[in-house]
Amino acid sequence: MASRADSAAAAATSRDEMGRSATRLIRQLGLVRLLATLGFLVFALAIARYSTEMPLLGDAENAMYDMRAANFAKKVDQDPRILMVVYTDDTLIDTGQRSPVDRTILANALTNIDRMGAKSIGIDILFDQPQDDDEALKTALRGMRTPTHVAYASNATNTEAIQFRQQQFLEQFLKDVTTDKTKPTSIRLVTDSDGVARRWPDQPKNLPPIMVRAMTPPDPAFADYRGAIRFRLPLSSDRPVINKLPIDLFADPASAEFVASEVKGRHILIGGDFVDFDKFDTPLTRIGDVVTGESQMIGLEVHAHMMSQLLDKDRPFAFPNWSLWAMALTVVIAGCITAISQARAWIMGLLLGSQILFFMTAPFILQYQGFDTLNLPSFGWATGWLLAYTSVGAAARVVGSKQRAFAQNALGKYLPRSVAAEILKDPDKLALHGEKREIFCVFTDLEGFTKLTHAIEPEMVAFLLNNYLDRLADVVLQYGGTLDKFVGDAVVAFWGAPIGFPDDGERAVRAAWAMYEAGEDFRRTAPEGVPPIGRTRVGVHFGEAIVGNFGGEGRIQYTAFGDSMNTAARLEAANKNLDTRVLVSREAAERSGLDWYRPMGRIVLRGRAKPVDIFEPAPDRPESERQAIAELVAAHQAGNDAAVVQLTSQLAELGQEEAIANLFKRLGQTQKGESYVLG
Repeated sequence: MASRADSAAAAATSRDEMGRSATRLIRQLGLVRLLATLGFLVFALAIARYSTEMPLLGDAENAMYDMRAANFAKKVDQDPRILMVVYTDDTLIDTGQRSPVDRTILANALTNIDRMGAKSIGIDILFDQPQDDDEALKTALRGMRTPTHVAYASNATNTEAIQFRQQQFLEQFLKDVTTDKTKPTSIRLVTDSDGVARRWPDQPKNLPPIMVRAMTPPDPAFADYRGAIRFRLPLSSDRPVINKLPIDLFADPASAEFVASEVKGRHILIGGDFVDFDKFDTPLTRIGDVVTGESQMIGLEVHAHMMSQLLDKDRPFAFPNWSLWAMALTVVIAGCITAISQARAWIMGLLLGSQILFFMTAPFILQYQGFDTLNLPSFGWATGWLLAYTSVGAAARVVGSKQRAFAQNALGKYLPRSVAAEILKDPDKLALHGEKREIFCVFTDLEGFTKLTHAIEPEMVAFLLNNYLDRLADVVLQYGGTLDKFVGDAVVAFWGAPIGFPDDGERAVRAAWAMYEAGEDFRRTAPEGVPPIGRTRVGVHFGEAIVGNFGGEGRIQYTAFGDSMNTAARLEAANKNLDTRVLVSREAAERSGLDWYRPMGRIVLRGRAKPVDIFEPAPDRPESERQAIAELVAAHQAGNDAAVVQLTSQLAELGQEEAIANLFKRLGQTQKGESYVLG
């Protein structure tokens, strides 16, 4: 009993927590945004299910289906069960009749074909207008011993082909010729919105059976089939899938004997094959038949392909409505899950790519396996997935940004913002450990600030220091650096950890120069009564350091330490001796990708033995001037004293600048590339 009560209490607690989570989500997201997101998801689901029936998307789906159907159509030899007997343009010329076609030829052909042992005959010609030779044709039709099916169409289902008065004549004509062997049949074909015949027509109750069903034994599997027409491709261009002979051969008893073998035991389809009449686009011909090159197919041949499919009992599996809904729902759910996934970038890239690839290739694979993919929405899946991914991703970003803003604001009180953001992504990074990383280290110092603090009130000291540090901290964050610490008026920052980027070097050096300029602006805008403030000096170095969270369980700090940090600090201090503003080591300068440096020679930093090549950013100086100084330093390192004297003389006017005058002095005190040792 106690166990059951505990389970009930746990379930109630879980429901309460879910309720609170839902309430919190709605509050963070907002009711309007929540409803908008749900609306987009419903729209995404509709697209993933019904894209084949939508404007634009439907055209894209049709084009993709045609590509599948044409590329995976079976290549077969000529079908020995079906023969097309056609009126041609030559027949029209010979008879002098175009519309309606000459019926005497048809009557004679029917009489001869009837004696040749055909299995069935289908006539795809509407007799909707009177002709002088109607009686001859009626006599032939009434005397048929072969099951013969004569074309019928109604104004209700085919307003373009037949008018009401034509339908009245047609119905009377068919009534006059109907016997046990001769019966009316529907020749109705359907096309999609783009005018392409892809699917079997439906069977309206007011029409007789469709011709191919009427001419073949009943097949329950095809009684209500509305799926794709399985068009076939010939093995070669000179041997079509369905043989086709001109009706003239059968109308003349002499020539009919020679083609009798083509009729016996076959289903005969009779119709027209004219240049500009009764032509259809199909998946095979939409971009030109890949074998024959034909751009369109006559209606009689569409019927022939349908008959061949029926005789082969080739009814491909069509996905039922419920499965299409299930697939659409799966696609939308996949988009939602992917949008809120917290996987690593490469996993996300693989996941996104594989899903899009699946949506585009799955219908091709299914078509190749013999499924009916006519109503399978490949573009709809991709579009529905994208809508779901975008809408849920946007909602997640709204909620996440509010949560991150709250957490980062709290973490930002004792951690740099960049570190706080990284910790929010992966809380395990708060673990007390370090790692070796190659980073760009930046140290700054405000010249003479300690002496200044003795000359002004403490309140003014606090105001000035906070103002100054805010300016430099903003620069670090603007250029994507990690703020390590403030040491009095000094700022320590680095680039390359906890997250490294290819342009860390450029951003670090640009930030160093921007911090110098921020210091200059701080000096110019100092309040009245404040003694002159010194300039900001900056040192930049690239090297290996140990970075991580240090300080014990009670107080942690994300920081870096090591020789590279010490080198950057000594470079900052060297500015005072060298009369420079920003000093960058060769290691950092070469990795920054910037070309705005002027070399300041080679020095040995205080407390070090290994010399360092140093550079000063000079984006405010002409490139020619920087190049001339570079030549001077190169001549000194090569031991070319004459060139050093000559170049120093040429650059004498630059000696008015403190940093250049200092450089001239140091070059004069050293020989053949000797390093200047700082005391």
